[in-house]
Amino acid sequence: MLKKITVASVVIAVIIIISISLSLSSDDVLPESTVEETPSIEVQADVIMPTKVSRPGCEETDKCYIPSKITVEKDSSVTWINEDSAFHSVTSGVYDEPTGLFDSGYMDPYQTFSYVFDTSGTYDYYCTLHPWMEGKVIVE
Repeated sequence: MLKKITVASVVIAVIIIISISLSLSSDDVLPESTVEETPSIEVQADVIMPTKVSRPGCEETDKCYIPSKITVEKDSSVTWINEDSAFHSVTSGVYDEPTGLFDSGYMDPYQTFSYVFDTSGTYDYYCTLHPWMEGKVIVE
């Protein structure tokens, strides 16, 4: 008799647990019509630092900055975006010889940096953390 009561108690407990879990899971599901997609944010940039350029090799295909050479008109702004998971910079000059004209500092992933070029000329730039990353802005 005691064995039948124990088995019956276990069966009732299992049924109660299943009922509770089913009622909780059905409350957590939203009707399809109320689910909203998160809109994506698109940042406009003239030059991209793509993924995996923090490792040497991108200079062999000239893809450390895309494009690596950009031509703009005088008084135009150029915007760079870091799409890599590593920190990068946009610093005027060449490695070990910065000109001091512009410097983004260390850029977090998806951070942008802009600079207005108000004088015609050719401006070299590089990444202070990754010396193989080089680019050029030509201002006409």
